[in-house]
Amino acid sequence: MSGRFGRSPAVCFLLGIPRSGTTLLAHLLQHHPDIVAPPEPWLMLALEAFGRVDQRHPAGSSLIKAATSEFLGRIDRTIASRAYADAAYDQYLADAGKRIIIDKTPRYWTVLEFLESVYPEAPHILLMRNPYAIAASLKSTWGIPLRTENQHSVSVSSLADLMLRLPDVIITSLADLVLGLPKLAAHRSRPQTQFVQYELLVAHPDEEIRRLLKGLGCDPASVASAGMRQADYLRSSSFGDRKILERNAVDESSVKSWQSQLSVEEMQTVTDLVGAELLLELGYEQELLRAQKAGVLDRGAEVTELYRRIFRTWWDVRSTKAGALSGPSHAGEPVHTAWNVSENRDAAIEMLRGEVARLEQILNNA
Repeated sequence: MSGRFGRSPAVCFLLGIPRSGTTLLAHLLQHHPDIVAPPEPWLMLALEAFGRVDQRHPAGSSLIKAATSEFLGRIDRTIASRAYADAAYDQYLADAGKRIIIDKTPRYWTVLEFLESVYPEAPHILLMRNPYAIAASLKSTWGIPLRTENQHSVSVSSLADLMLRLPDVIITSLADLVLGLPKLAAHRSRPQTQFVQYELLVAHPDEEIRRLLKGLGCDPASVASAGMRQADYLRSSSFGDRKILERNAVDESSVKSWQSQLSVEEMQTVTDLVGAELLLELGYEQELLRAQKAGVLDRGAEVTELYRRIFRTWWDVRSTKAGALSGPSHAGEPVHTAWNVSENRDAAIEMLRGEVARLEQILNNA
């Protein structure tokens, strides 16, 4: 791909769902004199969604989509997207006087295939964190509910109504866990992808940062230590974890805080949404065992898969509501005929309610 464009900027994509520590990792990496890491560009998300606009657009969202689709259908859209992205990254690098740009945008899990088509040669850094700790951070930082007033896990209490009633930002944060985590886990086998666990990063920051820098072709000796240093660039941005501004050093205090922050019911919610199988696959066996000792049950892969189907359907309903009338799902999943909600949103909502009813029946019989 890059040979078709001449010199191309050195771009690395740092992947990880929200509240997994991506801001911290990007901050530590850009201590290297060759690297710049903007708070969160969201550039590739915007390019992937080019032509899809809010239904309230005065020019007409369906007309805009139809016209741009017809125009782009005559050219290679990947080349156009790459040309724009290259120009944007190049200018940012030139302004910063750096050689490598790290694009850290947590919800890039929704457009992994697009990233691969536009930048197939780009290195990726994949950051994973204990899902219980992520959920605890969602709860404490953004107030994302993990249980209902009657103390049942949020996934058991009229999930369809809850998903359609609550603000999109809340359900999207849960979708990061349900859909984003397994998608990123499957991404670990991609060539030129470095994998790092948050827990190992905060326990041994110097070693982990040197390893990652070496993988990016940077001289690790150019960074004395993985200290916090100044994070003033975050003050002028609306994106990124603001807690970085309060830290003087990398510490491990957040690794075990979930144990006191989550109730047993909330741990059950996380276990159901993520699945014991994925927790084990990602190396969090001890965390799962601790949750089980507290009373959490492994309700099986069928339950977790039902959650994923429910969230995929919700995502399609949400996309229809936002004016995305057809095409691939934003969650990165192919839209199968049975799940295509573009023609009948009401039928899709009823399908969503039906899946929730089936889920509740399974849980009640467990």
